[in-house]
Amino acid sequence: MPLIAALLAIAITATMDFTGLLMFSALPLILITIIFWWLFRLTKEEIGLKFGSIKYYGLALLYPAIVLGASALLAYIFKDFCTIGIDWPKTRLNITLASTVGILMVLLTEEGFFRGWLWGAMRKCGLKSNQTLYVTSLIFVIWHISAVTSGTEYGLPWNQVPVYLINATLLGLIWGLMRSMSGSVIVPAVSHAVWNGFAYELFGFGEKMGALGISDTAFFGPEVGYLGIVLNGLFFLGLRRMQIHQNKKGDH
Repeated sequence: MPLIAALLAIAITATMDFTGLLMFSALPLILITIIFWWLFRLTKEEIGLKFGSIKYYGLALLYPAIVLGASALLAYIFKDFCTIGIDWPKTRLNITLASTVGILMVLLTEEGFFRGWLWGAMRKCGLKSNQTLYVTSLIFVIWHISAVTSGTEYGLPWNQVPVYLINATLLGLIWGLMRSMSGSVIVPAVSHAVWNGFAYELFGFGEKMGALGISDTAFFGPEVGYLGIVLNGLFFLGLRRMQIHQNKKGDH
């Protein structure tokens, strides 16, 4: 059943992305989650619908702050940075809305499905925590392929697609680790929404330039650039080390 749900989600989203409905293509995840939640009879605990410890929300906010902040700083140091003429009040408003209202949206769609229902269903089917982490992250990446290859405003040059997919894999792994460590799907939803709010507004998306005026996103982009692979990879390794340490403490 988890495989059927994943294939259904990928197929519906890809169809919508390639038929001009990309802006709404995440919404079917809400209905898929509800239907399969009812069919599979998971509890709220299994889906991760609990608040979790407050310390994990600090971690959720730390991730976009470190990676996006470092990307912007390095772009500034290497003089690929121009904010002249930017409407900062509008930019701040866009970031605020995307980072707050976005929490509910990603919780109902991407996080609710991938790190919520799908995560809980795979655990109930007998997959171990690490197996669930890698499988859900892989499906998360496959689900995103159509968005960047459909020729829409989120589309990327073909040479940037592999870099984006590596970064998307690392994003999925990082948010999956947050889900695993906290036991809550709300924690990665907060991190995901804040990431989206700042990353897309400041760094742009597709071939659209963001508010920071960074032109070489193929290098400096936190989602589509080589620097993103390095920074996201380092954060993932650090978070993974924290998880291992947490698990060892739990064994004592």
